[in-house]
Amino acid sequence: MKKFLLLLFVLMIAPAALSAQSHEYSPLQEKTVNYKNWKLNDLASNQPVQLRSLMQGKKLVMVLYFAPWCPNWKNEAPVAASLYAKYKSQGFEIVGVSEYGTRDDVKAYFGPAGAPYPVVSESESREDRDKTPHYAYRQLTGDTRKWGSPWNIFLEPSKCNSNGDVLMEKAWVVNGELIEADVDKFIHDRLASNAVITPCKQ
Repeated sequence: MKKFLLLLFVLMIAPAALSAQSHEYSPLQEKTVNYKNWKLNDLASNQPVQLRSLMQGKKLVMVLYFAPWCPNWKNEAPVAASLYAKYKSQGFEIVGVSEYGTRDDVKAYFGPAGAPYPVVSESESREDRDKTPHYAYRQLTGDTRKWGSPWNIFLEPSKCNSNGDVLMEKAWVVNGELIEADVDKFIHDRLASNAVITPCKQ
């Protein structure tokens, strides 16, 4: 009887343990995305900021879309912070774009010190899910997840369009969590080959 109860207990807790450890890793792939410049409010100042200005003087920019309540984003967050700390002095920038959660929730996640990289807010309600550019980009790149958090796109300022709304027709994206070793190598190689420029001025 004790063995039966023990087995029953294990079977009951196993799904919860597995779901707590689940990841949504995805490979880095080049996709047609027609990624556009945007102007969104900065999390810290609540003032509008353009992506073009955040790309100024950088060699490689990772735009990281996330929902503050998402467990997969929470899995990726320390990886992103580690990559940023490793490469920011070499021309690497991360720009976080918050989705489907309030600004207060995002601030609470990062704590009193704030985010280590710039963060802007695109949407604050879950009802906005299929109305955001984030959702449209995910559909275009084959991301079939419901919420798409995290979603990562890499922009190379030296290759972006010098005018118009579309910054890059094709870009490298990750439709899920970063595979750290692969992305680390990608960032290293891109930083080694790209010169710092003044990007995308109209």
